[in-house]
Amino acid sequence: MWVYNLDPVLVHLGPFEIRWYGLVYVFGFFLTTYWLHQMAKKGKLTLSSDEIWDFMFYVMLGMLIGARLFMVFWRPDVYLFHPLEFLKIWEGGMSFHGAFTGIVVAGYWYCRKKKLNFAQLGDFIVVPAMFVLALGRIANFINGELVGRVWSGRGCVVFPEYGNVCRYPNMIYSFFERMTVFGWLLYLSYKKEFKEGFIFWNFVFWEGVGRIAMDFFREDTLYYGFSMGQWMSLVMVIVSGYVFIKYYKRDWIKAFKNK
Repeated sequence: MWVYNLDPVLVHLGPFEIRWYGLVYVFGFFLTTYWLHQMAKKGKLTLSSDEIWDFMFYVMLGMLIGARLFMVFWRPDVYLFHPLEFLKIWEGGMSFHGAFTGIVVAGYWYCRKKKLNFAQLGDFIVVPAMFVLALGRIANFINGELVGRVWSGRGCVVFPEYGNVCRYPNMIYSFFERMTVFGWLLYLSYKKEFKEGFIFWNFVFWEGVGRIAMDFFREDTLYYGFSMGQWMSLVMVIVSGYVFIKYYKRDWIKAFKNK
């Protein structure tokens, strides 16, 4: 058993704070931008440096807006009656499904406007994004949020804000699950050429599967046996499964071939 005593704030600057949670988003922005530049240098991506920066600006904006707006599904009592809470992104409370929706909408809109290939960009952006999402779970743990269900087994954690009971360290479980998905996406990105969109839909499918599994360890309100996040993730799994069957049968065979 371990009692949570971490400080989510890295640096205090008067009335301002620099939190570990916020740093993950900043790091994610620059890591993804760097990754896209590397892909462009290798000739895998036909975007100029200015186009990459513009694209990332739209993606980041879509992610922040979507992530906060979707929090209404989890905390309607807070966000419907205290709308200024939407602006406090440094305190955590960012919906993955909202962020994903915001990124897709903003990215697709930008690509259509500039006549770029959204499927190609999606394949590249999900690799660093998955790594950052994994780090996000560590940030959740440091924030002491998204706590696990009550459990008294070895390795449980007490979060004093939620009572003097031991819980699953589900954020840590989710970190390793997401790192596994990141490894798979990285493997696909270096293995060989796939039909555009294949790696993107792998991200959608495996993140959906992983979220459904990991949320069984998380304390949350259930609706017919599933949390809100699990139901949304189930939609991701069903849609991506349909897309795989319809468009990517041969790519799955190719993914497991040695040559």
